Amino acid sequence: MDGTILVADDDRTIRTVLTQALTRAGCKVHATSSLVTLMRWVEEGKGDLVISDVIMPDGNGIEQLPKISAARPGLPVIVISAQNTIVTAIQATEAEAYDYLPKPFDLPDLMKRAGRALEVKRRVPQPAPETTETTAEDLPLVGRTPAMQSLYQLIARVMNADLPVLITGESGTGKSLIAKTIHDLSDRRTLQFVIATGADLATMEGPATIISKARNGTILFDEVADLPEEAQARIVRMLDSFGDNGPRIMATSQSDLAARMERGKFRQDLYYRLGGVTINVPPLRDRIDDIELLAQHFVARAEKEGLPTRAIDKSAMELIRAYSWPGNVRQLENAVRRLMLTGGEDQVSRADVEQVLGHQPAIEPLTGDDEDRLSASISNHLKRYFDLHGGQLPPAGLYQRILREVELPLIEIALDATGGNQAKCADLLGINRNTLRKKITDLDIRVTRRRKLT
Repeated sequence: MDGTILVADDDRTIRTVLTQALTRAGCKVHATSSLVTLMRWVEEGKGDLVISDVIMPDGNGIEQLPKISAARPGLPVIVISAQNTIVTAIQATEAEAYDYLPKPFDLPDLMKRAGRALEVKRRVPQPAPETTETTAEDLPLVGRTPAMQSLYQLIARVMNADLPVLITGESGTGKSLIAKTIHDLSDRRTLQFVIATGADLATMEGPATIISKARNGTILFDEVADLPEEAQARIVRMLDSFGDNGPRIMATSQSDLAARMERGKFRQDLYYRLGGVTINVPPLRDRIDDIELLAQHFVARAEKEGLPTRAIDKSAMELIRAYSWPGNVRQLENAVRRLMLTGGEDQVSRADVEQVLGHQPAIEPLTGDDEDRLSASISNHLKRYFDLHGGQLPPAGLYQRILREVELPLIEIALDATGGNQAKCADLLGINRNTLRKKITDLDIRVTRRRKLT
């Protein structure tokens, strides 16, 4: 890596780490804690790349981006920030930052991005669209995990594109919220945002009514996989009728539309019309480090709504982080509201959390789509198993070996959930008690008694 890099950050540790790493990589580094100094260097023609924090003692790093572009067109700027909300990512994108990383950042990742920035000439910036009044507090898209930061950046890239957007993810992850956010931050923000449901598409007149409401705004087909064949056909005809100035189209789905299409459960022509850009929203269990941020966000929101003010103590938060949250962000928000309303203490205790979560499932019941995902996972596992044998067949007896792999954890988990009560476990599994006893013996399962789930 070769070039001169200007680093602006009020954190001395970050300046030191970046200076040492970039110098070892072969770069010259000028570091400062002042935006005024940074701008002086830029105006003097110094630097091939800028790495700048957002919140500085003498100003806002993002607000300096237009000035940097005016003084040095084509000078790339990488923005780093501890303000881990979608609004920061949007602002950095609209201000034509070369790249954006949240703090704490991964140093090797930042080094790679810096290397690319030095190699690739930044395009001449276009005038940024007018700002929106949407604030971070209005958007529960909170998170510092890499999954959420990638999501923010993708939203920033697609918000003003005319391509259809398909938003996928489990129930409660905020798919409809993301669709509304894209609309509210886009150049269509002053136009209508219309959610089209199965009921809206149940009649021949439904599409015309939807188009009339949306005009040139945005139409969202919510949970499009649940729509019957007739409604899907009406959407296809509707989309084909749009001219160059038609509304923007978005759709949400819990299901894998590609898999449903392959099984003949979703129209192929509709799938390809909706899949311009796909945004996959991660489940909450895959971004554990965001759980505390979200919980505190919902506590603050509850306080603004007039609910009792209660802080969540450390042990209670540990339990909240450890829970699997099958209902994702929506379930977490509802649980936090209940915690604010219950109990008379100023702090939410671990016992309070246990009481609220005690009657909620650790995992969601299997639905058809969940079974599809389980089936797909098993299929992928078996394909890898066959591939490992290098074109040769696996040893005979595969059927029983695979059944044993599935049966063993199923029975162990069911026994654990029922506190070792074999009668209860047999009823849960839907098998005879004697059959369960034989399987426990054959599979060498250790049974322990404890308080069972209800």
